[in-house]
Amino acid sequence: MSEFVWIFTDDEINWEELANLYKIAPLGNKNPDDLKIAFSNSMYKCFVYDGTILIGVGRAIADGVDVSYLCDVAVHPEYQRCGIGKQIVRKLLEFSTGYNKILLFASMGKEPFYSKLGFDKMTTAMAIFKNRERVLEMGLIEAGNGL
Repeated sequence: MSEFVWIFTDDEINWEELANLYKIAPLGNKNPDDLKIAFSNSMYKCFVYDGTILIGVGRAIADGVDVSYLCDVAVHPEYQRCGIGKQIVRKLLEFSTGYNKILLFASMGKEPFYSKLGFDKMTTAMAIFKNRERVLEMGLIEAGNGL
């Protein structure tokens, strides 16, 4: 996979460093304690290091047979467009081989990237967001008639 160091457990992760990676990637502000819980509850995880610097990450929440949900893929800005994100997704797909469904929620504008990796756009996906007004403003969802 390259000269970078790949780690697939979260045993020795510096959660502050991970939160900073999401901030500069930029994928938003994530609380280090929340990240620890999220990654601990994820079946598959990838952490990519260049020496001691965390440069890439991704995880998948999976049930072992039916569905694997890839999420939180991020790459350090200085390493973007070098294929690291693609390698992370491919590794998570490898871990998810045999599942009936492999899903992900793409950041706006990243759909072509994931399409090249074999993902198809869904027409029936639905979501409930804690920060509904914000994601409505961003255009990520269309308002439904419920709630």
